[in-house]
Amino acid sequence: MSEERALPGCDAPPVGADGILRERGQREVFCGLTGIIWLHRKIQDAFFLVVGSRTCAHLLQSAAGVMVFAEPRFGTAIIEEKDLAGLADANEELDRVVTRLLARRPDIRMLFLVGSCPSEVIKLDLSRAAQRLNQRFSPNCHVLNYSGSGIETTFTQGEDACLAALVPELAFTDETQLMIVGSLPDIVEDQLTRLLVDLGIPKVVSLPARKAGGMPAIGPNTKYLLAQPFLAETGTALDKRGAVHLPALFPFGAEGTTAWLHAAAQAFGVSEERFAQVTAAPRERARKGLALYRDKLNGKRIFFMPDSQLEVPLARFLAGELGMELVEVGTPYLHKGHLIDEIAALPAGTLVSEGQDVDKQLDRVRAARPDLTVCGLGLANPLEKEGLSTKWAIELVFSPIHGYDQAGDLAELFARPLHRRDLLRV
Repeated sequence: MSEERALPGCDAPPVGADGILRERGQREVFCGLTGIIWLHRKIQDAFFLVVGSRTCAHLLQSAAGVMVFAEPRFGTAIIEEKDLAGLADANEELDRVVTRLLARRPDIRMLFLVGSCPSEVIKLDLSRAAQRLNQRFSPNCHVLNYSGSGIETTFTQGEDACLAALVPELAFTDETQLMIVGSLPDIVEDQLTRLLVDLGIPKVVSLPARKAGGMPAIGPNTKYLLAQPFLAETGTALDKRGAVHLPALFPFGAEGTTAWLHAAAQAFGVSEERFAQVTAAPRERARKGLALYRDKLNGKRIFFMPDSQLEVPLARFLAGELGMELVEVGTPYLHKGHLIDEIAALPAGTLVSEGQDVDKQLDRVRAARPDLTVCGLGLANPLEKEGLSTKWAIELVFSPIHGYDQAGDLAELFARPLHRRDLLRV
């Protein structure tokens, strides 16, 4: 049995012996389908076909802001009442939809069948469907599947499930290489890749690649850096293929980016002199960018509601580089193997909570009255009405925030709602 201790206060919840508060209750998060919004922009010749309801379709359309005359690379195969009632063969209907889609869009080179809550409720086996359709349309189009269901998941797990589905399909190589794992904006990926190449690392690849035909190979001489902290399944799949994980802080802010690059430098035998030379200029740019917002954020109290799984590294960045005080750092799921360095870098005594009981957490927010609360869209407006400043967690996933050159932009995302609050008070 694990030992528990109580936080100060009459109604304080128990904290485990490892210092983590774990809660289970009502949740307030987006589903994994949301990840399609950035994945379809990243893999430029892929298509994401959600097998779901009209609600799934409305979510994607509203989240992406796609106009009716646009031709995006995602869509929804609607499960109708007759499918739910068993009056139609859902597999035949799906085959028909896919055939029409690929006839209309011959540019599609990779098709993801994305499961949803409705498709899982009716037990539609999309894995077998993907195998069947892949035999029919390969090699022109490779068909894969993953689940974007919102049942007991949070929205960033959609990317994790997508990349984990890609890993078994990657070709084998015994070439020595470094793999950046996680979907990043192209400009950020280029910046980080350029720094790694300048360090002297012989080959740098990315997962996912920008084209279906450009997915990297993998083998025992592949070392990988996670760019996103929410890639638990992907990391496990890479480990099974023999790749070696390089533990590091995540590349948020000057310190995080430096530690992330340094992990790669050490693994590939780069000298400390070379490392300092390559990183000096961009590190200084990051420090100057952060200096613009340090006075605004220093000493401000921040509360992270569990939402995106970015919470722990972002909290480390805000406390360590901008002087913010951490009231609570909540995250939906805590992968200690990937976040051990991040947790160790948090200020002593920081309350880290895993899971969600939204009512209890809202009670703690109201009691603490932090200067800023990072939360989902569904909680932001009610908290704003109560006079609390908020930051939408999902904006942190959509925005370019990794690396040296984005450090100042990342700080601004947290300074902006405080600036807005000050203007409204005048």
